[in-house]
Amino acid sequence: MGKPEIIVICGPTGIGKTSSAIGLAKAVCGKIISADSMQVYRYMDIGTAKPTLEERQEAHHDLIDVVDPDEDFDAARFSTLADSFIKEYQRAGFVPVVAGGTGLYIKSLVSGLFRARPVDSAVVDRLEREADELGTAVMHERLGLVDPKAADRIHPNDRFRILRALEIFETTGKPISEYHEAHGFADQPYRVLKIGLSMERELLYHRINKRVDLMIEQGLLGEVESLINRGYPPSLKSMGSLGYRHMAGYLNGEFSFDEAVILLKRDTRRYAKRQMTWFRADSDIQWVEPGDVDTIIEKAVNFLKKNKLNNQV
Repeated sequence: MGKPEIIVICGPTGIGKTSSAIGLAKAVCGKIISADSMQVYRYMDIGTAKPTLEERQEAHHDLIDVVDPDEDFDAARFSTLADSFIKEYQRAGFVPVVAGGTGLYIKSLVSGLFRARPVDSAVVDRLEREADELGTAVMHERLGLVDPKAADRIHPNDRFRILRALEIFETTGKPISEYHEAHGFADQPYRVLKIGLSMERELLYHRINKRVDLMIEQGLLGEVESLINRGYPPSLKSMGSLGYRHMAGYLNGEFSFDEAVILLKRDTRRYAKRQMTWFRADSDIQWVEPGDVDTIIEKAVNFLKKNKLNNQV
């Protein structure tokens, strides 16, 4: 059957990936695989902005509500599960649409990224603070001391990849370049079209602020209280994510409710900025404005037609 064809819809949080993916899936007889590291968790619906039941009726979604909040889930497990769905879709004649903002998950799936290590959130948080205080250039210099090969490949302004390489070195004692050499990025199991959604930064930040307000109106605080009552403490990795740690901090008396909302908006904007840094480093991504579903469909149809012709030659 040859390599499966997959279409990736990526971009920062709050930009409209779900609606774009649904529009595309309906147009090309596709099914959607969520590439969101938080939507895999059950009972965490509002804070993760999961597709609604109505949206899931418009287009089939997989890799949503896969594990409980106290279970581990990482890029390796995502890649294994997503690959099984892609092969299933291919056999049934559906086009896989991989949609989400977790760049590491997408890269691990389409580029054969080594899958030996989950992200160590404690180390990443510390490195993020150090980068905020010292600057990305200083962190790149630090990477050059421990992993010169990786530093040569990574742009001095590519904060996400710099910190990822430092995290790998600190948690394993082994440079990320050695993992790359051992596992490689040559394993390209799919034919891939990557479409990224992008908009002017201030407009995106406005959308993010509005989205947080909507989450509050929908009952984010109650969702967090319910999770804690179910026996999922704030110390869990899943509960340390955007929204959940902020509401838990309010419930624990760390700050007022208004302060929690302000911090959530700020941290979500910062997260979106890091996501864009990651995706902008990928030269294969074709950028489209959110809501321009016609252009997304046109690109996808041309991609599918081209591959069909190539397979016939």
